[in-house]
Amino acid sequence: MPIQKAVVAAAVGLHARPAAAFVRAVTDTGLPVTISKAGAGKVDARSLLQVMIADFPQGCEVELAISDNAVDDALGRKKAEDALRRLGRLLEAQADS
Repeated sequence: MPIQKAVVAAAVGLHARPAAAFVRAVTDTGLPVTISKAGAGKVDARSLLQVMIADFPQGCEVELAISDNAVDDALGRKKAEDALRRLGRLLEAQADS
């Protein structure tokens, strides 16, 4: 399962604009990405409501993942890993959001 860890940098966490920008980026990948934090279950990162309810505050380490079922070959796995890296960088670059 492709996984990427990142730290939420936005001052408001994943709420309002940072959450909307993140969910839009996830949706643009076309992949079923989940996001989770320690002690909590995974939520669908394509859902703005689920992301905001899960409460990912500034400084929170998150895990982005895509299930192996969604990755059917080596090229698909590379695409998934690249997408997760881009999403992780987005989360860590939103400090001024």
